[in-house]
Amino acid sequence: MKIFYVAVLSGALLTACAGHDDHDHAAETETAAEHEHAEGEIVFTPAQAKAAGLRVETVTPAPFAASFKAAGRIATPVAGETTVAATASGIVTLTPAVGAEGMSIARGTVVARISSRRLPDGDPVEKLRVACETARRAYERAEKLVAQKIITQTEFEQLRAQYEEARIAYEAQAGQSSEGGISVSAPAGGYVKQVMVRPGDYVSVGQPLLQLTSTRRLQLRVDVSERYASRLAAVTSANFRTPYGETVYSLAELGGRLVSRGRATDGSPYIPLTFEFDNRGDFPSGAYVEVWLLESETPEALSVPLSALTEEQGVYYVYVQTGSDAYHKQEVALGPDNGRRVQIVKGLHGGEKVVVEGAYQVRLASLSGVVPEGHNHEH
Repeated sequence: MKIFYVAVLSGALLTACAGHDDHDHAAETETAAEHEHAEGEIVFTPAQAKAAGLRVETVTPAPFAASFKAAGRIATPVAGETTVAATASGIVTLTPAVGAEGMSIARGTVVARISSRRLPDGDPVEKLRVACETARRAYERAEKLVAQKIITQTEFEQLRAQYEEARIAYEAQAGQSSEGGISVSAPAGGYVKQVMVRPGDYVSVGQPLLQLTSTRRLQLRVDVSERYASRLAAVTSANFRTPYGETVYSLAELGGRLVSRGRATDGSPYIPLTFEFDNRGDFPSGAYVEVWLLESETPEALSVPLSALTEEQGVYYVYVQTGSDAYHKQEVALGPDNGRRVQIVKGLHGGEKVVVEGAYQVRLASLSGVVPEGHNHEH
């Protein structure tokens, strides 16, 4: 009986202690379960993921076009581009005709106005007017002097030439001058390809203001090695990358199409292909580019962006999200890539959430061996 009372008393004391504890034992057990991670999992909290710009993508079967690489060059028609330059120095204001890149502009359209009235150097048109008026008076005075043989005919001709030069310069500027400043007109029609200044910028005479192109279409000319001759019939489109950037452009997204496919090499080891696409972006004529020629699509394939891959000693991995703060390093076998995405032939089955941006940060977390605070495996 004494033993029974001791047991009851001990139970009551334990219950009382539990009632005064700050953490409910059941809640603590539940919390601990939520923070348990499998062996080998990489812990990366949502806060860390946000700071690293981490983004995941669910892998699903989708059409994928294999590719092979070649060298290409961007080409435009001869004299297809025109640069509009400043005709005076001052503060530039763009007109609504410029609008946005890609807008059509007719020849003679006023694209900008340049004003110097509030600058220390003063209004250049007014300066030209004064110079013209001074030269005119000198010329008229010389007419009388040469008649009286006070000055020579040569001196008279020099003064007349100075007046004519001053008059031409003034009339050229005065004809383009208005309340808003000197007007700059497009010397040729075309589409706005690139605006090189911002409203309020100071410009000098001859400085480029914008670039016009006479066509919205550019050409991508590709030289394909003879060893790929049997695959040319399957080529449908292409992706390309310029040497001065990391962006891989898709001809499909630029309204591109295959224009011609060479049938013979004409003594050259290369077969020419020509594509045409919308002139959107900074694509300088003559630039050499890296090209991925896309073949017929595989209807059901697993692929991930190239940014999802990490490589260690020739072996490639992706990081699969297994929980809100947990990731697993998964080895994968690669198929062909198209410059943007790569086919996964082994290692993924579809439905996995793969890190496509921030994979390097997840890799660093796995190498550090440090488990963030609040994720201790010992509970």
